[in-house]
Amino acid sequence: MLLSLFCGAGGLDLGFEDAGFEVGLALDKKADSVASYNWNRPEQGVAQTFDLSRATCDDIDTLYGSSFHPTAVIGGPPCQSFSQANVNQRSDDNRIKLPMAFANLVAGLHARSPLDFFVMENVIGLVKQKHLAKLEAVEKVLADAGFIHRRLLLNAADYGVAQRRPRLFLVGIDSKRFSDLDLSTLTLEPSAPLTVKDAIGDLPEPTFFSRNAALNAHHPNHWCMTPRSPKFSREGGVTPGVAGRSFKTLSWAKPSITVAYGHREVHVHPDGRRRLSVYEAMLLQGFPPQYELVGNLSSQIDQVSEAVPPPLAKAVANGVQRLLSAKRLDRAA
Repeated sequence: MLLSLFCGAGGLDLGFEDAGFEVGLALDKKADSVASYNWNRPEQGVAQTFDLSRATCDDIDTLYGSSFHPTAVIGGPPCQSFSQANVNQRSDDNRIKLPMAFANLVAGLHARSPLDFFVMENVIGLVKQKHLAKLEAVEKVLADAGFIHRRLLLNAADYGVAQRRPRLFLVGIDSKRFSDLDLSTLTLEPSAPLTVKDAIGDLPEPTFFSRNAALNAHHPNHWCMTPRSPKFSREGGVTPGVAGRSFKTLSWAKPSITVAYGHREVHVHPDGRRRLSVYEAMLLQGFPPQYELVGNLSSQIDQVSEAVPPPLAKAVANGVQRLLSAKRLDRAA
């Protein structure tokens, strides 16, 4: 049974669920993210709105009951402060504390009832020299708590996602119960590369946002902002390599660039005439076609931009599963 911290709309959890894990409790500060999570899991309803920045183990007991003893903790603390795309980084940004909040909760839970493992996802920028001390401080808390861990630097494009999205994963296991387990043997199975055309090439046109716009018949998230920039109205639309830095035009024949609607970037559909719809961004993140996000357009954009690509999460989950299963088989023998 997993505890999911900073669960967002459920991308990381979906990958672990697809690998055979069960989530018992999922927490996030944003109400729309929690609503999206539960909307797609109507029979479970395990996600709750909660500010994790100062959460304690007692808070977990209050939410779920003191009998809840997760076997592992997963999560992706919000990470814009560490992002290479964030040009307005501030050293006092509260979000730099969230990976530490994750580590402290994992340490506290492990002291109370030993965990098999933890997985923390974050941006690749954390391993850059100017942020490395913060990452090492988080790692020290986890090591002192009794975990051995490994950094995995992964790109979603290698694991069945039509998007180049480099990410950092910290994977840790209980150093006492798995003392003879070599984390360097943790392996992930890559998938065949996908292009933008593979992911969204057969979609109809989206609905353009307006106050009284009806839901798109194809999918409720297949909508986007009306193309107002004069760049969209030029003959041929927005051409890759010609538009300004903030306009990022996708190529049908390649994986997408990182889906991140913030940082003043406009992700342009390969035809050059409009932005991507929310649904197109979801598919480029590897969400299944039936998945839906709730909330207004701005909220949906945030949810999909901050999500962990489910196929990438599944690859990590499968790797952890294989590693621990081999150990359990050795014990049984």
